[in-house]
Amino acid sequence: MTFPVTRLRRLRYNGVLRQMVTETKLSADDFVMPLFVVSGTKVRNHINSMPGNYQLSVDMLVEECKTIYASGVKAVLLFGIPAHKDEDGSVACEHNGIVQQAIRALKKEINELYIIADVCNCEYTTHGHCGTIIDGDVDNDTTLVTLAKQAVSLAEAGADMIAPSDMMDGRVGEIRKQLDANGYTKIPIMAYSAKYASGFYGPFREAAESAPKFGNRATYQMNPANSNEAIREVEQDILEGADIVMVKPALSYLDVIYRVKNEFNLPVAAYNVSGEFSMLKAAAEKGWIDGPRVMIEILTSIKRAGADIIITYHAVEAANILNGK
Repeated sequence: MTFPVTRLRRLRYNGVLRQMVTETKLSADDFVMPLFVVSGTKVRNHINSMPGNYQLSVDMLVEECKTIYASGVKAVLLFGIPAHKDEDGSVACEHNGIVQQAIRALKKEINELYIIADVCNCEYTTHGHCGTIIDGDVDNDTTLVTLAKQAVSLAEAGADMIAPSDMMDGRVGEIRKQLDANGYTKIPIMAYSAKYASGFYGPFREAAESAPKFGNRATYQMNPANSNEAIREVEQDILEGADIVMVKPALSYLDVIYRVKNEFNLPVAAYNVSGEFSMLKAAAEKGWIDGPRVMIEILTSIKRAGADIIITYHAVEAANILNGK
């Protein structure tokens, strides 16, 4: 039938009915809150480029996570800024590393909180790249050794999930092998499978103190122009044992999220990254947009594209809105 018999607006006139026929529904259960942990006590360093976000010492992180959990957000993703760095990121593998300390403290105080541990070397190396430098570039296979050691150390500390973000070839397989060999067969891996060499990471690099001291990350992170390559990356990570695959960033890569979700029968995560967050906050501060409304619209678009899990710095704010707080 066609107009006037068919009138699609009939489903929009009443608010109750609009809710009943809503196709994509956000929930606090969809969100993961990224957090940055540093050495010291009573440390709460505001991140200038990311309003409302902080570098937190372990004691302050615990208090922040109590607030996060109370909002209905049940999962966090931890990034560490160590007191000292080295050439290959071995400091990230230490038993008493900064993230390891944070995990133990959180498990003691908020046992129900789901803790995802990022695995990468960029925050831990003196040069800011994601692995060991040989002949001026990150050496893939040497880096795998450190990444796997880091993953095992984080699992030993009590991490509920391991999330390798380095984009080295073969890292999911090596991490899975070493986790299993050390008795951590139940620990899932959420792979940053399609992680692009994006300009949207700028605020994160301030927060994590991880900007590369030379060059860029184009030899290991993906070309933003490529979509088919993303499918190959995701497929490889699945074959190596990834339980969840991720697309990062989210907003400029909704098409990639959609393709990944449709081509693979696996949970898909999307990272609504720092630059996406900060652009919205800056525009809202200027009064150019309705910040909360646009935030929910963006997060809905990410879920509509196919993301089952949304990693976002908006997590608590969005959860409070969705829960009517």
